[in-house]
Amino acid sequence: MPHHTPLIAILVYGFVLAFILGALANRLRLSPLVGYLVAGIIVGPFTPGFVGDAELAPQLAEIGVILLMFGVGLHFSLRDLMSVRNIAIPGAVAQISVATLLGWGLAELMGWSHLEGLVFGFSLATASTVVLLRAMEERRLLDTRRGKIAVGWLIVEDLACVIALVLIPALAGALGGSEAVGIGGILKALAITFGKVAAFVAFMLIVGRKAIPWILERIAGTGSRELFTLAVLSIAMGVAFGSAAMFGVSFALGAFFAGMLLNESEFSHQAAQDSLPMRDAFAVLFFVSVGMLFNPNILVEHPWQVLATTLIIVFGKSAAAYLIVRAFGHPNSTALTISTSLAQIGEFAFIIAGLGLSLKILPKEGHDLVLAGALISIMLNPILFMGLDRWQAREDARNAANAEPEPEVVPVDICNHAIVVGYGRVGSQLAHLLRERGVPLVIIEDDSDLVAQARANGLPTVRGNAANQRVLQEAAPVRAKLAVFAIPQALEAGETIQRLKALNPAISVLARAHSETQVRYLLEHGADAAVLAERELAYSLADMVMASPPWRVPSKAAV
Repeated sequence: MPHHTPLIAILVYGFVLAFILGALANRLRLSPLVGYLVAGIIVGPFTPGFVGDAELAPQLAEIGVILLMFGVGLHFSLRDLMSVRNIAIPGAVAQISVATLLGWGLAELMGWSHLEGLVFGFSLATASTVVLLRAMEERRLLDTRRGKIAVGWLIVEDLACVIALVLIPALAGALGGSEAVGIGGILKALAITFGKVAAFVAFMLIVGRKAIPWILERIAGTGSRELFTLAVLSIAMGVAFGSAAMFGVSFALGAFFAGMLLNESEFSHQAAQDSLPMRDAFAVLFFVSVGMLFNPNILVEHPWQVLATTLIIVFGKSAAAYLIVRAFGHPNSTALTISTSLAQIGEFAFIIAGLGLSLKILPKEGHDLVLAGALISIMLNPILFMGLDRWQAREDARNAANAEPEPEVVPVDICNHAIVVGYGRVGSQLAHLLRERGVPLVIIEDDSDLVAQARANGLPTVRGNAANQRVLQEAAPVRAKLAVFAIPQALEAGETIQRLKALNPAISVLARAHSETQVRYLLEHGADAAVLAERELAYSLADMVMASPPWRVPSKAAV
């Protein structure tokens, strides 16, 4: 049996290098995406050493695109968009238009066709969801007005990219790589495309909206977590593949709709949680495969084009966003936060540029420029935010009365409270029971929908990951008496417990575990007790059995 195959080799090299370089980028306070892309460059054909299979990489990338778009649909929030629609919708549309025109202008100077210029410009117009949300969360801005505007803006950009994924193949087919086709041919191609999309959407709304929740409900009823996870992945991949095979629409659009319909199901949170590891793994491979296509020589051969591309991303579209936000009457701090958060491009830029390259409506040089601009802008973004932080600190110190008020998530006078980490199935039930007993609570949860549920129930809730020091500090751990980790991730809980004990050695910490190994790990990291769910269930069932005939324990017996 061979021990070295192209598939295994590219998976091993891709994952190992992505892990090492992603961890290094994170250590340098950069987005791990930089590490993943550099890993792809290392295993690509333009650098010495191991070269990944050029045919397998795009197929793995396609799986990554499907799961990425499935995740976008699964977390699509019309509520978040509607709350800031007056600024987010016109602002995002105007900013995308400005960035696209700037990219098109640069392409004209380089002698490209109009279609190539528009695809190139649009690739530079949309920001990375991963980078933006991480920067916002680190600064505790997601629940502020400016944070909500940024998220709504991002949703509009995502929707624009979904529409572009439908339109670009139609335009490419109509124009055939040239611009000699008449308006009639273009309109015919668009009509056919929109007809197929309409048929797919109708099928999903009529059949998929009922079938998908029905399937998940039946599978969830079996109690098998493996089958449920497999069902979620089957829906994502199956709908994506079926949409392409039956309706001729892209994998990405099919996966987005599958996630969006699944978002309406009561099992959406479990589906998101169970599919996350697979989604993250193939997303990493997507970024690695994108890096494999990048030729670093472009930095030497076309430095001025790289510089111009970077300036469009970092300053051009950011300046447009700043002016738009200010024109809508928002304060300077909001405009600078929005413009800084949008001063980068990421995953959708790679998807659009990769599509343009495969359809031969974007030259290889254009694809390389998009990748170079993404790498540089993602590395510059933390520096821009540090500058914004210093400016904001000076402004706050100069005029505290005019500073944008942050929402009071946790009462400033709260003390002797319990911190519940996680508001899922276990955490929500626990919080309900504790509140019934008069225990003051603070919830920490990173899922926006669960945060909204907790706050709707009147619970002070901090949005974010408890492993983040700022998030943990906001829950007032120094004044708390108890912390309960209701999350299933024992490794993450253990590291957070250590930080919590360092802040408040007197606090009592309880945690949830799923194995004896996890129990030992949590106790070693400072937990006062770790509950093994399966064992407690067995004890409860045994108590119920012994309380019923014929095994009822006599009242005079010592128990």
